[in-house]
Amino acid sequence: MKTNPRAILCGVVAGLAMAGCATPKDLPTDVEQAERARAGEAALFRSIPAAERPAAPDFAGTTVDGEPVRLSDYRGRVVVVNAWASTCGPCRTESPDLDRAQRTLKSRGVRVLGVSTDAARQNALAFQQDLGLTYPSLHDPGGKQFLKLPNGLVNPRILPFTLFVDREGRIAGAVQSKVSESDVRDAVTPLLKEKVKEEE
Repeated sequence: MKTNPRAILCGVVAGLAMAGCATPKDLPTDVEQAERARAGEAALFRSIPAAERPAAPDFAGTTVDGEPVRLSDYRGRVVVVNAWASTCGPCRTESPDLDRAQRTLKSRGVRVLGVSTDAARQNALAFQQDLGLTYPSLHDPGGKQFLKLPNGLVNPRILPFTLFVDREGRIAGAVQSKVSESDVRDAVTPLLKEKVKEEE
């Protein structure tokens, strides 16, 4: 029996599509975490005590629509940093929740900063526009800026993940899965109650 190379190739491509696999240049998504989230299990939040919080790297560059952005510009606010890619199904699901969280909590000093790992800026911009997202997203092809994160905090090769940065610019917690609006609210509420140390 002859093997048809075209049939094999079609089968491989179909299998990759069904598994949600991205191109090698994009970061993979955590399918298992997404399945748990769909099953109703809460996102696993890793909280860091105030005395042990590392300084957040100063993620900086331009947004997917070309505007300059820098994490340190948000100092004095609680910042929700969300890593995503346009090929990531759970990212598409959580982004509207993140947008609602920012609109609801903005008056209390909470901001959302997305970080798109898409290689192509136009794909990230289309994702942002399709979902009507109002928060900015830093364009970081391949997630190179996440290499500055402390070891063991999250696996930067698995999307989505979210970091919670306190008003002093320190990482106060992280979630390595899809988050909901209520997850964000629960994570930032104690951070909003913390007193900020005065600069010496």
